[in-house]
Amino acid sequence: MMKKIFTLVFFSSFLISCKCAKTDAVSKLDGTWELNYISGPRITFDGLYPNKKPTIEFDTKTNQVSGNASCNSYTGKLLVDGNKIDFTQPMAVTKMMCLDGSQGEQTYLSTLQKITSYDITDDGKTLNFISGDIAMMRFTKK
Repeated sequence: MMKKIFTLVFFSSFLISCKCAKTDAVSKLDGTWELNYISGPRITFDGLYPNKKPTIEFDTKTNQVSGNASCNSYTGKLLVDGNKIDFTQPMAVTKMMCLDGSQGEQTYLSTLQKITSYDITDDGKTLNFISGDIAMMRFTKK
């Protein structure tokens, strides 16, 4: 009987700790991040974003993602499972007239849809967005 109780307590503790570890890893996304690298365009980063760098903000408690694509704001549902992340669902985007940096905004939003996973490095200061096995975007914690 004691052996069964011990086994039950052990497995219960194990399951609870696994759930907490997963939640803790995802919660590292929380907060605002600012883009400092994007793969692909032939224009310099500062040329793409002359006035304002794109940002992304995560709220893992409400499963929301939002941010600014350098001119227009966007918001949507956060779909994350471990280090897998999905931005292919439609997001609400404002439609302000953007004179400077419209190519940067389009590049940012289209690259975001290609992202399949993420990695947080530098003691939680750097967020990398990955497509397949290629790092496509890098953000710094604000």
